Amino acid sequence: MRLLRLRVEQLRRFREPVEIRDLEPGINLFAGPNESGKSTLVRAIRAAFFERFKSNGAADLQPWGDTSAAPSVELEFEWQGVRWKLSKRFLKQKRCDLEIGARRFNGDEAEEKLAEWLGYQFPGKGPSKAPHWGVPGLLWIEQGEGQELRGPVAYAGNYLKSALGGHLSDIASSAGDALIARVETERAKLLTSTGRPTGEYAEVLRQHEDAGARLTALDRDIAAYRQQVDRLAELRRLQAEDEGRPWEAYRRQAVDAQARLTEVQGWRQARAREAQDLEHCVASLQHGRDQQAAYARQHQDLEQRARDRDATGLQVAELQADRPRIDAQVGQAQAAYRMAEARLSMARRQAKRAVLAADLRRLTAEQARLAADLEQAQTLQARVQALRARLQDIRLDEAALKQLRSLDRTLAELDAVRQSAATRLAYDLLPQQHVQAGDESLSGRGERLLLEPVALDVPGIGRLHIRPGGEDLADLARRRQETRARFDALLAGLGAADLRQAEDRTEQARTLRQEIELHETRLSGLAPQGVDAVSNRLALVEQELRIRSESLAALPQDPAGTDSGADTAQSSPAQAAAGPLDEARAERELAAVRERLQAAERQAARHAQTLVLAEQAGRTAAAEWRRLRDAVQAPERQRQERELVTRLAALQARELAVRQLLDALDARIAEARPEILEQDVQRFDRTAAQMEQAAKERREEAIRVQSGLEALGAHGLEEQRADLAREAEFIARRRDELRRRAEALDLLLELLRTGRQALTRRIQAPLQRHLNHYLHLLFPQARLDVDEDLLPERLVRTGADGAVHEAVDALSFGAREQMGLISRLAYADLLREAGRPTLIILDDALVHSDHARLDGMKRILFDAAQRHQILLFTCHPERWRDLGARVVEMGMLGAA
Repeated sequence: MRLLRLRVEQLRRFREPVEIRDLEPGINLFAGPNESGKSTLVRAIRAAFFERFKSNGAADLQPWGDTSAAPSVELEFEWQGVRWKLSKRFLKQKRCDLEIGARRFNGDEAEEKLAEWLGYQFPGKGPSKAPHWGVPGLLWIEQGEGQELRGPVAYAGNYLKSALGGHLSDIASSAGDALIARVETERAKLLTSTGRPTGEYAEVLRQHEDAGARLTALDRDIAAYRQQVDRLAELRRLQAEDEGRPWEAYRRQAVDAQARLTEVQGWRQARAREAQDLEHCVASLQHGRDQQAAYARQHQDLEQRARDRDATGLQVAELQADRPRIDAQVGQAQAAYRMAEARLSMARRQAKRAVLAADLRRLTAEQARLAADLEQAQTLQARVQALRARLQDIRLDEAALKQLRSLDRTLAELDAVRQSAATRLAYDLLPQQHVQAGDESLSGRGERLLLEPVALDVPGIGRLHIRPGGEDLADLARRRQETRARFDALLAGLGAADLRQAEDRTEQARTLRQEIELHETRLSGLAPQGVDAVSNRLALVEQELRIRSESLAALPQDPAGTDSGADTAQSSPAQAAAGPLDEARAERELAAVRERLQAAERQAARHAQTLVLAEQAGRTAAAEWRRLRDAVQAPERQRQERELVTRLAALQARELAVRQLLDALDARIAEARPEILEQDVQRFDRTAAQMEQAAKERREEAIRVQSGLEALGAHGLEEQRADLAREAEFIARRRDELRRRAEALDLLLELLRTGRQALTRRIQAPLQRHLNHYLHLLFPQARLDVDEDLLPERLVRTGADGAVHEAVDALSFGAREQMGLISRLAYADLLREAGRPTLIILDDALVHSDHARLDGMKRILFDAAQRHQILLFTCHPERWRDLGARVVEMGMLGAA
């Protein structure tokens, strides 16, 4: 099957007709970014074949927001030398036309013909789904579904099996399969599908296990009975020993150990008191030593103060000797700075004179321009003010006028309603006769509209009271009167005689506003911020012009290259001949001189500061030396040092005596070993308590054992065990019988299935041949095994350790996608050999393949394209550049 032409219209993003012609018989590559329409074309092809033209399941084909669109698809393809043309329109003006050479089919007949030919089916109702797609659903890979193969193969299974030439469906219904089914049924009575016991077999196993458990329990009870007899004898022997109360001796030993421990505790308390005294003595001794060290540090500080005093005196003398040199450097720098400052002042006067001259020229031109603008703006402003005065005289209120128009329409409507609701009084009186209607006398023939109640006086008869229109007419009259009063009030407020005059005044006001806007636009162009701003700006310019003129006149005229006064004395002959001074150069010279002056001044300041600090340090050092000398040599201080030496000697003697006493106490305590005495007290107490408690527990246990033996002896345990053993033996024989039957059925079923698998492999040989053909282009020496449902089951590859078997479902996502495409190409070859049409559509396939695998898959696709037409849609055209296929650019397609 070769697709020749595809045309879509009003289908999703393709609102306008889009047509693709002259498709290649091999690979056709459709490339474009996401959202460019690739999946839309795939959906169009699927809809043309799978969706019934009458179904509303194609609503997703309509362009977004256009519910009136009628999506349509046209396909032309060639099969076995015959040209086919399929046209379908959905949702609006639904139709389906199929042309096969000279034959024509329409509607349901055309759809059924296509389904039978391509190998798929239509749903009974609703949209078409994957279970209905058959062979095209297997060969047309949707985006992201390349690795999914189980469902598509199952839905196309019958078509594939029929294409194999051997009928697997016949094999499934053969006598061999009937035997397998019967064996499976018999086996299922004894074993589950996983080989676990079930039914009677499981029940017998449960009974055998239960009998064994009961035998074990009886054996345990018999053994316990015998153990209890032995235990009772042992308890009675121990009770005889307990009659002498042996635990009392251990309690007496515990009392003796506790008395010894109390004595040792007294030694510990005495040691604690002496240890505390030692701590106080050591603290006092340390305090005295610290004080003695402080006295020594003061003597050292006194010597250091004397050295500091002498050093600061020497530094002050050196700094005072260096003072004249520092002052001379500062004077030279100050003289150079004054000279450079004078030259910069002269250069700045010259630059300022040039700037003032330029400002005078600029301000003169601006003064002339502003004067002209001001005159024109004042003229326009006067005109606008006059127009505004005229507009103010009109006194027009737009809101009131709008309300006046509304009231006028309301009055007209009320008058019309009153006319239609009024009572018409037609009269035809005899000559010389009249009727008095209110204040009016009626005679002859005529007609009158009665809008209000009126009384008719008929001479010689009486009075008739007529109330026209009832209450509605009276209400209309009141509403009209109220509306008229509001209308008159608005007219009076607007100062107009009627609505027409108010409308005329409105037109006059509109004309005046337009003229005012025109003049204001011109005025805003001349004076954006107002006439006063222009006038103020002119005054500022004139003031600046006057100031610049005065400033220029005030500047002294310098001779060429020099200035008057002191500057002349500082200028060299070369400078005088050089002409006007350069302000930037003068500023640089001044900056350099200023830096030298600042450096000299900083050096002088540092020198002065260092001298002041040195003098201050000298005075401070001398004062500190005198203060510390007086403190060290004071009589009270000498006395304190002597007393400290005496107190330290006494504290050292006290420390030695206390330490000797502590050593003696420690020796006595260590010899007594109080921790062992404490353990003895605990050990003897616990031994006595445990022995007494054990005697009590043995008495209670003997009573319990005696009672238990009496109860067990009444049950006849030996007789029960003999009966249960006979029952367990019978159940064991039945268990062995069922186990042998289950094993025989399991073996028979395995033999039958093995035979059937061998037959299935012979029938699947054509498919296996096509699979191996493609697989060897990717993995040489590999094999892809399929199960009896023609589904790839296992990939066998040769590795360093021999053949490696991998389940297809356990492969990586990319590998499963590659195996899925290889399997589909093998199915296509199988269908082609069986004379069935094939068309392969790949929507963004193999996106998870690495570069090496992708190169292998390109070889496979190119090889398959020698036998099948392939439509490949991708958003990564650079990956397929070397596929040797014609590229259809989706962007160019949309533009076309």
